[in-house]
Amino acid sequence: MRIEWDERRCASLGMCEEVAPDVFEIADDGELTLLVPEPPEGSRALVLDAVAACPTGSLRLLG
Repeated sequence: MRIEWDERRCASLGMCEEVAPDVFEIADDGELTLLVPEPPEGSRALVLDAVAACPTGSLRLLG
């Protein structure tokens, strides 16, 4: 599975980071960093929750 991120839509609010801090991080410059762009299958539920928490819909899970 792979996380797709639309930088143009992202507002860097950090909702994804709150849900899955091992996968997403809002860097010091305010930009989202995907720490694990291809997370392991065992973290699917957590990543899906983080994607659902994104208020701008800038995240998608593929695969």
